[in-house]
Amino acid sequence: MGKSITNKEQQVSYMKQRLNMFLEVLDAIEPENTELEDIDRLIAMVDDLDEKMQQFKSRPEDEK
Repeated sequence: MGKSITNKEQQVSYMKQRLNMFLEVLDAIEPENTELEDIDRLIAMVDDLDEKMQQFKSRPEDEK
């Protein structure tokens, strides 16, 4: 595993990247062809984002 991100700016940047990836996946889905597994994957992505956000909230910020 990599080093923990404790700098708030890096945390925001990381979350923006992850949200952009989620939006790209969401945009690529065609509603007519979406299956339950696709919806489950989207839910898992949202759960992962929420988990990462909770981790960031509980970490102390780096001293500058």
